[in-house]
Amino acid sequence: MLTASRRSRQSVDIWPGFVDALAALLLVTMFVLMVFVLAQFFLGVALSGRDEALAKLDRQVAELAELLSLERGRTESLRNSVTQLSAELQSSLAAREALTAKLSAAESARDRMAADLAAEREKLAATIEADKETIETQLRELAALRQDIEVLRSLRAELESKLGGETARAEAAEAATAEAQAMSEEQRRQVALLNRQLLALRQQIAELSAALEASEAKAKAQQVQIADLGKRLNVALASKVAELARYRSEFFGRLRDVLGERPDIRIVGDRFVFQSEVLFASGSADLGPGGRDQLARLADTLLEVARRIPSDLDWVLRIDGHTDRLPIRTVQFPSNWELSAARAISVAKFLRSRGVPPERLVAAGFSQYHPLDDRDDEISFRRNRRIEIKLTQR
Repeated sequence: MLTASRRSRQSVDIWPGFVDALAALLLVTMFVLMVFVLAQFFLGVALSGRDEALAKLDRQVAELAELLSLERGRTESLRNSVTQLSAELQSSLAAREALTAKLSAAESARDRMAADLAAEREKLAATIEADKETIETQLRELAALRQDIEVLRSLRAELESKLGGETARAEAAEAATAEAQAMSEEQRRQVALLNRQLLALRQQIAELSAALEASEAKAKAQQVQIADLGKRLNVALASKVAELARYRSEFFGRLRDVLGERPDIRIVGDRFVFQSEVLFASGSADLGPGGRDQLARLADTLLEVARRIPSDLDWVLRIDGHTDRLPIRTVQFPSNWELSAARAISVAKFLRSRGVPPERLVAAGFSQYHPLDDRDDEISFRRNRRIEIKLTQR
């Protein structure tokens, strides 16, 4: 039995184990194949995603390359623009230097012209003064000559009357001599003396006539010279007036630029007009802050222009105060006369405090008697309440 059990043990079937081993091997192989397939699938997916990423990167690289080319083109264009701007800047700098040189030359020429003009003005002023003295001297001489002419005329009339008397006496003596037919030696001498006196009187009359004619010719020449000097004086005065008008125009032009275009500050004729509301409160002659600012600009402009006005031009800045027709009766201002004058004086004092010479300032009050608008409404009253400033001669 022991032998039979041993045989039974030795004859055990191994096929199921082999089958199990094969099955396990097959399972392992299938697992490995599945893992391989999955790996291939995921690798394919990863590779396809990478291809898409690479394509996307290629597109981005192409776009970046295109942008780079555009930027290079822009950079080149900017470089060209910078080069052109540099060239234009160099030409502008050269032009500016040339303009600066021209401006310097123009300023030096202007200074020379100003100096020449000042010298010419001084010479003209000296000539005018000398002409005035010459005219006065010649007028005095002319008056003296007229007196001499009158004296000579009276003397000639007297001599002619004497000559007539002497002629009558001579004729009477000759008649007496003819009638008597005999004349003594003494009478003959008297007749000869009378003849000599008559000849001397005639010579004196001739000399006086020549002197009278010479005096009249001299008087006519002096009158012509006086007329010529008067014309020259009028021309000089007209040039001074024109010169002052030029400075007045420059002053008003600069003042318009400084103050700007404002409806309450305007030019009327040859004067600058400030509405009173700009400078003063109602019924007051005290300058407000806004008015002080406007007048300060006016003073600065006037001082700038006045530095170029020649000293021989006797100019003044006239400040005229005007009110409306509405009456005012206060302790400080009993009437519009006092209010208009006080406002003009306040403006003059402020301009003096800003450096304008007091001898160049004139303040006047016109009350309501020189209106710009005769109507009876608030707009007309507002227009008539004003301060007028005029650059003129004294």
